[in-house]
Amino acid sequence: MARDTVDLTPIEGRAALIGWFEAGIKPVSAFRIGTEHEKFPFYAADLSPVPYEGPRGIRAILEGMAQLTGWEPIMEGDHPIGLFDEKGGGAISLEPGGQFELSGAPVETLHETDAETAAHLDQVNAVAAPLGIRFLGLGMSPVWTRAETPVMPKSRYKIMRAYMPRVGQYGLDMMFRTSTVQVNLDFASEADMVKKLRVSLALQPIATALFANSPFTEGKPNGFLSMRSEIWRDTDNQRAGMLPIAFEDGFSFEQYVDYALDVPMYFVKRGDTYHDVSGQSFRDLMDRKLPGLPGAFAATSDWANHLSTIFPEVRLKRYLEMRGADVGPRPMITALSAFWVGLLYDSTSLDAAWDLVKGWNAEARQHLRDDVPRLGLAAELGKRRVLDIARETLALSRAGLVRRAKVDGRRLDETRYLAPLEAIVARGATQADDLLAAFNGPWQGSVKPIFEALTY
Repeated sequence: MARDTVDLTPIEGRAALIGWFEAGIKPVSAFRIGTEHEKFPFYAADLSPVPYEGPRGIRAILEGMAQLTGWEPIMEGDHPIGLFDEKGGGAISLEPGGQFELSGAPVETLHETDAETAAHLDQVNAVAAPLGIRFLGLGMSPVWTRAETPVMPKSRYKIMRAYMPRVGQYGLDMMFRTSTVQVNLDFASEADMVKKLRVSLALQPIATALFANSPFTEGKPNGFLSMRSEIWRDTDNQRAGMLPIAFEDGFSFEQYVDYALDVPMYFVKRGDTYHDVSGQSFRDLMDRKLPGLPGAFAATSDWANHLSTIFPEVRLKRYLEMRGADVGPRPMITALSAFWVGLLYDSTSLDAAWDLVKGWNAEARQHLRDDVPRLGLAAELGKRRVLDIARETLALSRAGLVRRAKVDGRRLDETRYLAPLEAIVARGATQADDLLAAFNGPWQGSVKPIFEALTY
């Protein structure tokens, strides 16, 4: 999330919270694709992480990007912590450990998504390369300890940093040592939201397997193919996971509101101040009885900001966020969006995907979620391998993209962006499997070559 929302319109009751979600409903003609990806900056000379301050720090990159793009800085006190395009062209933000994130503009086609990613990487490299800085596309930082990882000057992260160790084993690792790629997609009605949420939740572990790309921690294999995904299993289970309520009869915006009201808050922002109310209830804020901020009322921005601190595998806001994938090489960034667009933006593929997953119960979905981080495509659901489910799901996605028939200037459609995933399924090996094979083979037990292999 690039910026915390600022809208102090008081919330008048629970109906307003439901209405906030309903405002996200769009006609199919207005559906857009919003792609986000994070990456680790590092110094090319010694492979060390990049601090915020200094003539060759992350602040310098942001300032250089502002000059290059003309985007406006997002400030916290005297610190630029991001950039945004006033014309709606996207935003740049910093994750807690300096992961550099592009939140792309809402675009109509995957061709635009791919061009946007290419342009951003060209721009950021044009600024960073003279500083001796490069960027790594991997789901988890492969060598740095937590202590070696820089801390960004963002107040909301300071609050989260204090709270995370109280609610899970890996919260600080999630904050400081992981990177992801996400796509944000629209819905046409409440019923459309429910179907898309159910399908994407059930298939999120399939995406996790296809994009698994984080097998190293502190220079050694960590025993997982997607350590980033494993980390989320024990970060804060009150706000993460497979969201079983989405599959209950009658699920709706209203039920999600009730769920979100029960997820503890992190902060309430007033002016430029983040008030630490970690663990406290949004319901109390609604009743003006919040212990950490007596007398404060619930504003629209409080609700939007609170929803941004809820982390299920698929997150509902005024759109749906697919959250299950490790970031990887540039083609994998567009591939993530292509995978989900083909499944969710074509009604025939969406119906077929629902037929595929509707028989899976909560236990089966959780079993898949638990096994995939370690086993990847070799995990099983009943008698079926994830590899086989991935192959079938990719075929549905491809068919959906064919029917979308969005072509570029060369008359090529969007199916070509699935090529990296189809290659993974054809080989039966994830990116992480390939990295481990290199580590145990030509890299001779060293992780350092990864900084060349997966640099943007």
